[in-house]
Amino acid sequence: MSSDAPELLLAHHLKALKLPTFLREHQKLARQCAVEGVDHVRYLARLVELELIDRERRMVERRIKAAKFPAAKSLDSFDFAAIPKLNKMLVLELARCEWIERRENVIALGPSGTGKTHVAIGLGLAACQKGLSVGFTTAAALVSEMMEARDERRLLRFQKQMAGYKLLIIDELGFVPLSKTGAELLFELVSQRYERGSTLITSNLPFDEWTETFGSERLTGALLDRLTHHVSILEMNGDSYRLAQSRAQKTAKAHP
Repeated sequence: MSSDAPELLLAHHLKALKLPTFLREHQKLARQCAVEGVDHVRYLARLVELELIDRERRMVERRIKAAKFPAAKSLDSFDFAAIPKLNKMLVLELARCEWIERRENVIALGPSGTGKTHVAIGLGLAACQKGLSVGFTTAAALVSEMMEARDERRLLRFQKQMAGYKLLIIDELGFVPLSKTGAELLFELVSQRYERGSTLITSNLPFDEWTETFGSERLTGALLDRLTHHVSILEMNGDSYRLAQSRAQKTAKAHP
């Protein structure tokens, strides 16, 4: 039998068991443990720990990819000083994701450019890192997809997918008015998620102007009743966060 046969067989078995970190690290770690005089139990313990760490990293990466964030913006990179009215302590508390476990909601309100999407993505990334499923979409895209799904007779399947997320982020609600059908479909989805999953909504409109988006006071009232039953409000009024960031970058380039 070839001297390589046991190693090849081990590699085959590790691939079959889907243990890529074992396969990649076992020889190097064995040599290291031999030098240190580490016994086989502690060697295996280290190898298992490496596999678990790497597996969790890959799972987080898959959740982030599945969420379809438009960009990877963490809360660590958010300049809270640029939006002084934003409650930083509340945002950091929300980043612990306990509100998602309680199936509560978050609504971020403020003019365009004040960092609402950045904060929403940051909270979504935090949820992915906590092992929670997240979906990200804009209100316009979500309604468009639901109407298309309805026309193709797959609406129930699409609604089930959207309702299944532990956290659904709906960005830019209020940028464009919704059709009567679109507003009703969005209300139906929010109702399906009520007390079953958390929804984070960003909007450039205060609550008293949401009727302009939904076209019906009755529908708007019913929607807000569900969204605000268990909710944290992030007030993000202030100068444009994007404009401030752009100016800061230009200044940094001009004065390296």
